[in-house]
Amino acid sequence: MRKITSKRKEEKKQKRNQMIGSIALIVILFSSIIGYSIGGVSKKNKILYKGHEFVEEDGFWFVEIGNFEFSFRYNPGEVGEINSELNLLNSYSSKPLYISSEDIESESEIYRNLLAQNNLVLRMQIACLEGEECASSELPVKTCADNFILIREAEVTEVRQEENCVFIEGKSEDLAKITDSFLLKVIGL
Repeated sequence: MRKITSKRKEEKKQKRNQMIGSIALIVILFSSIIGYSIGGVSKKNKILYKGHEFVEEDGFWFVEIGNFEFSFRYNPGEVGEINSELNLLNSYSSKPLYISSEDIESESEIYRNLLAQNNLVLRMQIACLEGEECASSELPVKTCADNFILIREAEVTEVRQEENCVFIEGKSEDLAKITDSFLLKVIGL
């Protein structure tokens, strides 16, 4: 059974409940705005390397050089420097790039930086290097007269250039780091 109350008391109770509900909504709105502003501002790791700022975002290290943006799995401090003489980026520009890789992560580093993000090479295609064992007889066979990158496992870490062929070799777990150091070298860092 419901208590009998006057219309005035009923209106007063309803206004009080509306006021409490309004205050609760305002508190929720302000706390969500404050929470978003605190949580939405994430700290980005940044490092300076040879005068260029590398910024970590979504698991990659980004750097802008001229009109290009490059991204790496590892920052320059995590990879070793290459002492070999290598052709610089302009030697790959607007030409097909052929690749043979035993490591998909390394292959994707090359693809992302030279084709997908920056459109520096004309196209990138899996191929076989003449004289090397090939996984498929349907792949084109290319020579070191073509721009060719060969990424493979080896006991000794080495990056070397022979004509237009680049050989990136090392332990399986290090191939992506070695590939990043190769890319840093060819972009001039």
